Amino acid sequence: MEACSSSHYRARELTKLGHDLRLIPAMYVKPYVKRGKSDAIDAEAICEAVTRPTMRFATIKSGAQQAVPFLHHAQDLIIRQRTQLSNMLRGLLAEFGITLARGGGHAIKFAKSVADGTQPDLHEAAQDVVVNLSHQLVALHLGVGWYDRRIALETRNDPRVYLLRTSPGIGPVTASAIVATAGSAKQFRNGREFAAWLGLIPLNRSGGGKERLGRNSKMGDRYVRRLLVAGMTARVVQMKRKPERADPWAEDLLARKPFRPVTVAMATKAARIAWALLTKNERYQSRAV
Repeated sequence: MEACSSSHYRARELTKLGHDLRLIPAMYVKPYVKRGKSDAIDAEAICEAVTRPTMRFATIKSGAQQAVPFLHHAQDLIIRQRTQLSNMLRGLLAEFGITLARGGGHAIKFAKSVADGTQPDLHEAAQDVVVNLSHQLVALHLGVGWYDRRIALETRNDPRVYLLRTSPGIGPVTASAIVATAGSAKQFRNGREFAAWLGLIPLNRSGGGKERLGRNSKMGDRYVRRLLVAGMTARVVQMKRKPERADPWAEDLLARKPFRPVTVAMATKAARIAWALLTKNERYQSRAV
């Protein structure tokens, strides 16, 4: 079958009936589609693609493995809504000369004070809007915390999440997202394949005997990739504040490269480490300098 939004559910149900299921990503079926578009042509393309000896298949996810991404995607939506609301609140207050410091924490602190009864000196209509938005912002902030606790509760007994959390820069949210998305990661032959699946490997545009590498493909899981880059960004900031905890490899990169390419390179390395931890079932062990 082609892998789609409901293919994992249908694969589980058909497996219960005794069928042997293989899920093929749609991008791997596309080269075998002839001219035109119909169910028969698509079925013929799937039958042709499955006979290729080098064809790669998607791992069928369990119901629990599909449920955890629900929490992540819902939390991601609420975080984006919280950011939008705090930016709108900051912009409206600036119209009346009230300036909030940069950062979401200051907007949330102001919203909590308004929700507790501190009324800003505004026109009555504007004051009602600010109070309403403040209550919404506080509710969204509490919702983000609830999802954090729910994700931790859902994955607290998973040994794979514990192994990933031993790696620097990978927290509970990132670890649970990797496990929910990649599972045991044994479907990838090596760490580079896993990093490429996340879109962290440069595009290969080599030809004529010359090797040319372009920008990162960004063709994989956007959510996990963003979590890895955000985690490595926080790690670089911590390295600047506490140089004694700095990674010599990352320090050398920072001396030669701009900030963002360094964080992406660190995210690529973290993805390869995550593959090794999952496939070898081992804790992270830093090498001695």
